[in-house]
Amino acid sequence: MDTKNLIIEAKARFNHNSAKAYLKEKYQTRLIVAEQGGLWRANVETITFLSMAKTDKVILIDSFENPVEVNREELLSKLLETYSTVMKEWHQEWSELEKKR
Repeated sequence: MDTKNLIIEAKARFNHNSAKAYLKEKYQTRLIVAEQGGLWRANVETITFLSMAKTDKVILIDSFENPVEVNREELLSKLLETYSTVMKEWHQEWSELEKKR
């Protein structure tokens, strides 16, 4: 393989990785939800905890490290909706990126 091809391949790999990093940043910020006096990340850990808790009210540490008492079912519903929507969109855009690879 000559150096021109190596340079072209390296640039393409760099561009692909840059695009993936951009998508991650774009969609990670969309997973942040302001709800019930706190700022929450719609992630698997928080959703799992809220799903497993047995009480109507729970106290969680929000993104600013503040303890906040929340209505478990309402917060769970909002986080599930956000997570599902954002992850579907992220997956669609990522799939398009992978096709161009």
